[in-house]
Amino acid sequence: MSAVWEQEAQDKFRKLLDKVPVFMRGIAEEKVSKKAESLAREDNRNRVSEKDMVEAFFAETPFGFHGLMKSDMDAVGVDYRNFGY
Repeated sequence: MSAVWEQEAQDKFRKLLDKVPVFMRGIAEEKVSKKAESLAREDNRNRVSEKDMVEAFFAETPFGFHGLMKSDMDAVGVDYRNFGY
C-alpha cells in the first residue's frame, strides 16, 4: 500500500530537497520519502504528515548534518521543535 502525502508536507518536503546538494538529492529523496511513508504505515495511516516527514529527515540524515538540516527546516517554515527535536 502506497501512502499519500498531505499537500503541506509534500510542499515542505520539496522545499527541503531543493536545499540538499544536487549530488545527494536523489538518494535523500528516496530514503526520506520511503521512511516517511513507512512511519505512516506503522501508525496504520495512509497519509504522510509533516511529523512523518520531519522524523524521516532526522532518521535518514547523518547526525553531523542535523545542524544544517535544522537551519534549512527553519528557512522553509518547518518547526521541527513541535515534533520533539
